[in-house]
Amino acid sequence: MDKMISQAVIRRLPRYYRYLGELLDDGVERISSNDLSKRMHVTASQIRQDLNNFGGFGQQGYGYNVAYLHEEIGNILGVNETHNVIVIGAGNLGQAIAGYVKFEKHGFRIIGLFDINPELKGKRVRDLTIQMLDDLPEFVKHNDVEIAALTLPKTSAKTVAMKVVNLGIHAIWNFAHVDLDDIENVVIENVHLSDSLMQLSYNITQHKN
Repeated sequence: MDKMISQAVIRRLPRYYRYLGELLDDGVERISSNDLSKRMHVTASQIRQDLNNFGGFGQQGYGYNVAYLHEEIGNILGVNETHNVIVIGAGNLGQAIAGYVKFEKHGFRIIGLFDINPELKGKRVRDLTIQMLDDLPEFVKHNDVEIAALTLPKTSAKTVAMKVVNLGIHAIWNFAHVDLDDIENVVIENVHLSDSLMQLSYNITQHKN
C-alpha cells in the first residue's frame, strides 16, 4: 500500500478488530457505522474515514459485513500471520508476557525467554525454559525470530536493543522506561505502562472535582 496511513488510524485498528470479534461471538452478521459508533464511542464519520483509508469495506444502506471486515482488518494488522517473539528480561513482567496464552490467538508465538541472572537459568515459564542472554545469537540463528520484547531496566535497554538488531531481528516491543526511537533498521513500539496509570490518575482526579 503506497498511501501513508497516520499512526492515529493505525492505533485505532486493533480496537476495531476487537469489537468486531465480539460482534462475531454474539452472532452479529452486519452492522452500520452508526451502530458500531455507539458501541465503540467513536463517531460514525471517524469510522468511515478510518476504513476508507483501506478501501471502505461498507455498502450504502447495508453497512459492514462483520466477518469480512474483521478478516480484512486482521489482514491489515498482520494478525493472520504468525510472528515469532522472544522476551528478553525474565522478571515479573517478562514472565507474565511469556505466560500470556492469548497472544497466540492473534498470531504472536512466544518461542524464547532470556535473562542475564544465572539463578533464573532453566526455570520454566509455561512451556518455555529461561535461557541466558549469551545463548541468544545461537537461538536466533536457528529460529525465525521477528520480534523481541524488552522487559529490562532502562540502563541496559539500548545496548540489548542494538544487540538484537545486529542479530537481524526486525521489530522491538519495548517495555523499558526509555524511548528507543533513534535505532535504525528496526520497527519499535515503546510501551509505557506508567503513562497509562498516570492518565487514569488524572481522569480520577477530574472525576472527583
